[in-house]
Amino acid sequence: MLARCQVTEVYFAQVSDRQIAAYVATGEPLNCAGCFALEGKGGAFVEKLAGCHSNVIGLSLPLLRRMLADLGYDLTDFW
Repeated sequence: MLARCQVTEVYFAQVSDRQIAAYVATGEPLNCAGCFALEGKGGAFVEKLAGCHSNVIGLSLPLLRRMLADLGYDLTDFW
């Protein structure tokens, strides 16, 4: 069994109550893990990321590549 963890810190801007209400009204945060989509409207409120950006979107691609290598595969074997 192979298990790994990737941590990414997400820093949000100061957001007003009006902006939060408008964002919730779009429905986007109701359909996303973490209640925001980095590649969607919620991304406008993200000031900075510390760590892997693809981890925030859903899957850390660099971590996947390393895990596949640990199992004896090259990522390009799956292309």
